[in-house]
Amino acid sequence: MVSGPAIGIAGAGSIGCFVGGMLAASGRRVALLARPRVITEIEANGLRSTSFEGFDRTIPRASLALSENPSIFEGAGTVLVTVKSADTAGMADIIAKHAPANAVVVSLQNGVGNVAVLRERLPGRRVLGGMVPFNVIALGEGRFHRATSGDIVIERDEALPAGKLSVPGLKVRSRTNIEGVQWGKLLLNLNNALNALADLPLRRQIGQREWRRLFADQVAEGLAAIRAEGIRPVSPTPVPLAWLPSLLRLPDTIFEALLGRTMKIDPEARSSMWEDLKHGRRTEIDYLQGVITGIAVRHGLKAPLSRRIVELIRRAEREGRGSPGLTPDQVRAS
Repeated sequence: MVSGPAIGIAGAGSIGCFVGGMLAASGRRVALLARPRVITEIEANGLRSTSFEGFDRTIPRASLALSENPSIFEGAGTVLVTVKSADTAGMADIIAKHAPANAVVVSLQNGVGNVAVLRERLPGRRVLGGMVPFNVIALGEGRFHRATSGDIVIERDEALPAGKLSVPGLKVRSRTNIEGVQWGKLLLNLNNALNALADLPLRRQIGQREWRRLFADQVAEGLAAIRAEGIRPVSPTPVPLAWLPSLLRLPDTIFEALLGRTMKIDPEARSSMWEDLKHGRRTEIDYLQGVITGIAVRHGLKAPLSRRIVELIRRAEREGRGSPGLTPDQVRAS
């Protein structure tokens, strides 16, 4: 039985469709603002949410509010923002025009600056930060597959307790220091670009020590930059961030044993940035490695690997041929 005010999904791509599908599967009213391609898939096949844990549920089209017209948000009590960082300001303006003034707006986006943008463009509204730790793959025909583990975290607030969004198979927890959590997630997301450049499934890539050494060096550059900025990142995993570079450099067999205790990864999981390159879409490199290089400039720090990876991703975007399939040595080459 569908109940409660609608939950609007502002930008129903991979994360938005998966989260919306899980909410709808538990009887929540869901309104998805989506692009025509996604709408066409769901119109023909329904919205299918699957998971590496075995969850598989298809929501019929008739059970969803689905449109490219933002008036779909007119009855929303909560709006979950899932667009890419570059589209945040535009989506905020849409929410301001079409969502009720008392709707709680939650950013479930990568990056660390989106909440500030939303609050600036939505004055007087309740805007909360959030963090999605898991990866979702768009498999076509309306299917969105969760490929890694972890619980969504949102900012602790009486206006929207985390329990209101938690449903079976999709746990939502609250934290006070959501900014620290988002910075911690940014550090982990530095591997998104490495996975995109490698053209390997995530588990295979992270299982190779030379790729992990690249990731470790990225995290070390990121930690140095963030600390210079006076920010204390919070690890979104049980592993303290300060330990991460050393753990990533461990031999494969030891690392595999540790990974199995902290995170589950579908064998076919790949990063969203890999998917963006595959489909010729703009990536979020400026909001990941680009943030680290920007901080490094302000504080006179060197971040050569971050700069190199930004350059390689931008080159791949320009060439428009998907992942370049580089080796770790090619990524390091100056």
